[in-house]
Amino acid sequence: MIVGLTGGIGSGKTTVLNFFKEFENVAVYIADVEAKKLMNTSPIIREKLINAFGEQTFIDQDLNRVFLAKIVFNDKQKLQVLNAIVHPEVAIHFKNFVNKNKNKAYVLYENAILFETKNDRFCDCVITVYASLEERISRIIKRDTTTREAVLDRMKNQFSDEKKMLQSHYVIDNNSLNYMKEKIHRIHNFLT
Repeated sequence: MIVGLTGGIGSGKTTVLNFFKEFENVAVYIADVEAKKLMNTSPIIREKLINAFGEQTFIDQDLNRVFLAKIVFNDKQKLQVLNAIVHPEVAIHFKNFVNKNKNKAYVLYENAILFETKNDRFCDCVITVYASLEERISRIIKRDTTTREAVLDRMKNQFSDEKKMLQSHYVIDNNSLNYMKEKIHRIHNFLT
């Protein structure tokens, strides 16, 4: 079984994910982490990124994240180009991960843009992590040492919390740590 885990930037997906990692019978796949690894290691992705965005996309064989972020977060069409290059390779990688973990009760597939990329279609159910807008903004500013405006720009590229929650089987409110832990255990028990 594949269980999607999503939520807006700063909602606390990583915190929720870390609690799910404690269950021995769950395999965890973090799409963003794996995508970043593949962007640095896949010759296919490297060639396509250079063709699309130029030689500056890589510095000494490493992805120039700052350069690429400035381009794609300010231009939705360029973000679509980036996604069209990276997402198919991540999908192949994820399929291999699922096959390697068939012995687990389920694979938890964390993807911040699960619905936006239509990857929810690969999931048997979806969990959305929710936190209030101001809490999310505060977390991101603290975590990334960035500005409120930059955070709001990044949020524009994601579906609203409401849209994600309406499409989900479960919602975890991450405004209260104790409630969140309890909800994770209930969901896990139900899934297994």
